[in-house]
Amino acid sequence: MSNQPELPATGFIRLSSILAPAGPIPVSKSTWWAGIKDGRFPRPVKLGPRITAWRVEDIRALIENGAA
Repeated sequence: MSNQPELPATGFIRLSSILAPAGPIPVSKSTWWAGIKDGRFPRPVKLGPRITAWRVEDIRALIENGAA
């Protein structure tokens, strides 16, 4: 594998840890948000007024199913 950090076992991760170059999914932010709207990518969870995150389990399932 590359020098990307491993995803945590459980919890939430922010978009910067999901999308390339820091994360495992090589799509742009606009493609990511369009994919959420289309239902291709998992929906985010609002943790606060300005904090959006995703469940690690949802991102792992996305990677394992090859949808990225």
